[in-house]
Amino acid sequence: MSRQMGDSHRRFLQIMMVNGIVDEHEARTLYQHCCERHNTQHVPDKLDEFIDIINSKLQPMFMQIRKGMSEDNGQQYYALVNMAETDVTRMSSDYADNELELFRKTMDLIVNTENGKASSTDILNSADTMTTKKLKKSETEHLLNRLVSDKWLSEKRGEYTLSTRCIIEMEPYIRTMYQDQVKVCHICHNIAFQCQICEKPTCGIKIHNPCVARYFKGRAEPRCPACDDFWPHEIPEVRRPHSQSRR
Repeated sequence: MSRQMGDSHRRFLQIMMVNGIVDEHEARTLYQHCCERHNTQHVPDKLDEFIDIINSKLQPMFMQIRKGMSEDNGQQYYALVNMAETDVTRMSSDYADNELELFRKTMDLIVNTENGKASSTDILNSADTMTTKKLKKSETEHLLNRLVSDKWLSEKRGEYTLSTRCIIEMEPYIRTMYQDQVKVCHICHNIAFQCQICEKPTCGIKIHNPCVARYFKGRAEPRCPACDDFWPHEIPEVRRPHSQSRR
């Protein structure tokens, strides 16, 4: 595979600029489409090398296509990240100051819970403590819908979590701002919000739910990989990759 930036790379980047984030199956499909569209060699297992070439050209512009895992289903995702702005200010072109304040408060709520979730009620209550212009209930609800639509938050049954896009893009900010609260997954070493925790007081490691499923699959008795205590939580099933689930 050529190490030069070609039309297939440029087309891939253009589509990433529109979508912002794609899952691994979509990225591989896009990679194949771009190569075929511009008559360049398509090597199925060379997606990351293909993206590395794009990233080498993006570096002077402080941009990067970064890979990360969904805490919800364990799938790998690729997101186009602005490296120049590492905090919430990257969203200032799309959101007003009071909207960004509520987003920060929502992040505070999510980070400071054991399960990495914040209820809509808690978020609405936090709006009452804002120092910038307060948002009405209807405005807060509309903002939460926008944050979900823009892929900064995820919502399920009235509970909000940080989206895969948010974790990938905001990781440096999260690690800096919440260094005492944030833990990493013992298995994959990425930031862990939605996870299971070892109940032994002297241990307390966190493991993402998808990592739990993969690590304990086929083991007769689940035991903590750090302290060897019995792992008392329910072991989720391993989810099939997106491409397989469609077959």
